[in-house]
Amino acid sequence: MNRRQFLQALGAAGVAALGAGLVGCSSPSTPPGRDGFTVGLTYTPDIQFAPFYVAVEQGYFADAGLDVALRHHGANEQLFGAIQAGQEDLVYAGGAEFMQARAQGIALVSVATYYQQYPVAMIVAEDSPIRGAADLAGCSVGVPGPYGETWFGLLALLKQAGLTEEDVRVEHIGYTQQAALAAGRVDAVMGYVNNDAVRLQEAGVAVRTVPITDGTPPLVGVGLGTTDEVLAAHAPALRTLQEAVARATADIVADPEAAVTMSQRHIPGLNADEQRRSALATLQATIPLFGDVDTFGRQNTDTWQQMAGFLAEMDLLPGAVDAEECYSTEIVPE
Repeated sequence: MNRRQFLQALGAAGVAALGAGLVGCSSPSTPPGRDGFTVGLTYTPDIQFAPFYVAVEQGYFADAGLDVALRHHGANEQLFGAIQAGQEDLVYAGGAEFMQARAQGIALVSVATYYQQYPVAMIVAEDSPIRGAADLAGCSVGVPGPYGETWFGLLALLKQAGLTEEDVRVEHIGYTQQAALAAGRVDAVMGYVNNDAVRLQEAGVAVRTVPITDGTPPLVGVGLGTTDEVLAAHAPALRTLQEAVARATADIVADPEAAVTMSQRHIPGLNADEQRRSALATLQATIPLFGDVDTFGRQNTDTWQQMAGFLAEMDLLPGAVDAEECYSTEIVPE
């Protein structure tokens, strides 16, 4: 998850300059009578993409008449570069990234939100005096940099407490949250509840997570998006694809250990015991983020509207944007 944010930061800087050509969803290699889609997974092979791996291994895409190719992004690849260049039909990214792209004039739209809970939280040592956002005043907090979901989470946390960046010591520490907190170099870090917090606990570091808000933060979690053109031309097939991913996610919730086993073919090294234990811990921490499996992928229209206001207030949008253009409820009903 952490490195995926770095890719997002690269994409935000350069994506507007790329060409907007698109290829159709079917290719010469797609079997006759089947819909073909390439799904961009914006990170190296990782257990976070288990819903797609399980859907492949269980044959859910094939059963639905779909030919789905999973494409992992390279280390220096821009977040939305491939989908703009026509190498992908769908892409896995955060809601704020889709909104930022839309504000740049890029015709991308979120069609499903997979994390119904925002996955970022403040992480502190278990014995830390920091109990809530207001306790951050005068303290140091580490983030990879001024971009991505951890940065958005920090700004939301400060806003909740009535603080500004000047009230805390923000340290740009790269992707070293776990080492920085364990060594006491910062008082707190912003990280993922299903990644950084899990890794720290596995390393024997006692930590607590402080959520961004007591309720729902004004931020939309990761999900699946596409272009306006692909959505208009292939909505029924996209709905079928989403149903296959939802079916796989229900399998993960029911038996995460089996999901880890099914992901082995897609993730190098996952057959080793230590990697399997780590992947299982990550999946178990991820399951609560999915929300109700019966409505997996649904769009929270109120949160999209709140996020548009929040990002604009924080000067995180490069231009004006209508929140309703950034997401669709055509694939997953409200």
